[in-house]
Amino acid sequence: MAAMSALLTSLLILSNFSLGTSLSSNYYAKTCPNVESVIRKAVRDAATRDKKVPAALLRMHFHDCFIRGCDASVLLDSKGKNTAEKDGPPNVSLHAFYVIDNAKKAVEAACPGIVSCADILALAARDAVVLGSKRSMFLMFLVQSGGPSWDVPKGRKDGRTSKASETIQLPAPTFNISQLQQSFAHRGLSLEDLVALSGGHTLGFSHCSSFKNRIHNFNSTTDVDPSIHPSFAASLRSTCLAKNNAKNAGVPMDPSSTSFDNTYYKLIFQQKALFSSDKALLDFPKSKNLAMKFASSKDAFTKAFIKSMIKMSSITGGQEVRKDCKVVN
Repeated sequence: MAAMSALLTSLLILSNFSLGTSLSSNYYAKTCPNVESVIRKAVRDAATRDKKVPAALLRMHFHDCFIRGCDASVLLDSKGKNTAEKDGPPNVSLHAFYVIDNAKKAVEAACPGIVSCADILALAARDAVVLGSKRSMFLMFLVQSGGPSWDVPKGRKDGRTSKASETIQLPAPTFNISQLQQSFAHRGLSLEDLVALSGGHTLGFSHCSSFKNRIHNFNSTTDVDPSIHPSFAASLRSTCLAKNNAKNAGVPMDPSSTSFDNTYYKLIFQQKALFSSDKALLDFPKSKNLAMKFASSKDAFTKAFIKSMIKMSSITGGQEVRKDCKVVN
């Protein structure tokens, strides 16, 4: 019975996805030729005021694509008796929705009724990575100067369904390598995609709740996960336990958490990864070798990340082009 239940769950998840075979990098070449520059400006303006924006947009895109495909369902507001994805437990810490709303308003002013919210979010996530690759104080003028970038296939449609109950499908920070592989495989993503996309953890901030399982009551015999470096564990405990798990308590994902780089992989091998799911990459020979490859070469990581981002963001599932990203037409 358990095996049958797992199979039915897998089929249900897979039924929400389709390959984005109709996507094209020049989809808006004639209908909205300036769409990318309009979105880039909205992302850049927000990021110059709030350095947390790039990480927020990248995470938002990931959370969108893993539920019903990249259809902007994560942007929909709860309405009536329906609780939407953004209000599901794994998504309550998502933020910077206003950046997509601002980009949508600007795009609608230039090309009304043409560009989907799903495409805006995919492009904003790409721009977030480019912004995250800049260390210069002149960031606002250097958005396209040398950082990792790529042509985003476009032509996604926006979904009409958003259910908080479906957010349990998102891979959790407590997952082991088998659970991670299964979650990614359900979406047509490989082990290399899993390891490469995990590198997105190089940006941003984590609340203590996402890694508290490793620093307190780890198991019946030890309080702290023995696979964490002792001094790192002590630092995390000092930050989190001393604040009594205050709602906003947490730490940066890595010491260079506003820069998109390969520090994340180096930290894994130093036993300074935050999540169980991060450490899990070392528990399988192939994923460990890939993590070592990316730790040794930022260029190898960047190329793999771009390839996997394009693959993930090409999972589609929408039906319309919303006028307002927060509500269906």
